[in-house]
Amino acid sequence: MQTNFSPAQLADPHVAESEKILRKCVHCGFCTATCPTYVTLGNELDSPRGRIYLIKDMLENGRPADEEIVTHIDRCLSCLSCMSTCPSGVNYMHLVDHARAHIEKTYKRPAMNRLTRTVLAAVLPYPARFRAALGAAKLGKPFIGLFERVPAFKPFAAMLRLAPDTVAAPSQASKPGTHAAIATRRGRVAILTGCAQPVLDPGINEATISLLTRLGIEVVVPQGEACCGALVHHMGREDAALASARTNVDAWTRQIEAGGLDAIVITASGCGTTIKDYGFMLRLDPAYAEKARRVSELAKDVTEYLATLDLPEPNQKPGLTVAYHSACSMQHGQKITRQPKELLARAGFVVKEPREGHLCCGSAGTYNIMQPEISATLRDRKVRNIEATGAALVATGNIGCITQIASAAKLPVVHTVKLLDWAYGGERPAGV
Repeated sequence: MQTNFSPAQLADPHVAESEKILRKCVHCGFCTATCPTYVTLGNELDSPRGRIYLIKDMLENGRPADEEIVTHIDRCLSCLSCMSTCPSGVNYMHLVDHARAHIEKTYKRPAMNRLTRTVLAAVLPYPARFRAALGAAKLGKPFIGLFERVPAFKPFAAMLRLAPDTVAAPSQASKPGTHAAIATRRGRVAILTGCAQPVLDPGINEATISLLTRLGIEVVVPQGEACCGALVHHMGREDAALASARTNVDAWTRQIEAGGLDAIVITASGCGTTIKDYGFMLRLDPAYAEKARRVSELAKDVTEYLATLDLPEPNQKPGLTVAYHSACSMQHGQKITRQPKELLARAGFVVKEPREGHLCCGSAGTYNIMQPEISATLRDRKVRNIEATGAALVATGNIGCITQIASAAKLPVVHTVKLLDWAYGGERPAGV
């Protein structure tokens, strides 16, 4: 793609990076075939290629974002399926991240939209606040129907629908400390406990620590860890995202210097995609660039890390048929496609892959709140494909996907690590 940025514009390193990305696009349109919003809506501007044209026009002309571009960028799930399809290596992720930051700086959203986004940014990244909000959601559930009749309040209706009826108590697995290896120690890792996940399903971190320590891995929950920053990053709130990244880089660097780390284990693939990008996000910060690069290199999804270990024979082989849902952040964001399925098969599960596995389930961070209609369409399509496999349950590696799919599926939806923990001597997951 030909670009016409001025030397003054290219002096901005963010613009210069976007210009490099834009020049790689050859307009081939392969991305349209795998883009969930284009497949659903059929609008060229709701495809990666269409959004690239809009972003190019906005940045090249140095103009503020307008309603049209905000509409189509907001509809992007950041599923990154386009990056798996693109033959030219266009880094759409970094381009759309820059566009969102530009929108945040130059566009004034309607009042209710601003309020919704502010509430999400102020609550979801903080486990105590999120837990309190879920408790309060019980009071709002009788008003879901009323909220759904008013367009500006639909996100709040979506929040209430997704809120679980019961909230688990805080888990010891989320408290800072060291979990010693039970078998002969053969490794040391830090674990990202996360923000929404330990509230919605604390058993995921518990199963991870249980499994790893039995395998001889010492697991550290670092003091001072924060939200990975993905949520505010995808809202274009770059200052907040970078602040979270620096907090985590500091926390993990202290552990690296104290006793060394073989990996930073992540159990929510949405977080993993962002943490693996810390090196890029902080590349312009001389105090953090090198530390962030080292952290990104150490970041591993739990299945990615488990695949590097010499695993023993499982204690039991459940033999259940599992539909494996590969989260977009796993398959497209991190290019992890083989390891989870191979681990499940080795543990004694029969693994089936649903049709259209490349298409997003519609969760995408806060997308199922901010774009509930499109999200519900994608969810229902995903659930139909999963249930058509005839599997007894669903396995996936991202809490957002678990919550989204479970809201419509008749099958239990379980984190992959819980099934692996069970096969290797841990507790049977609830509901399985």
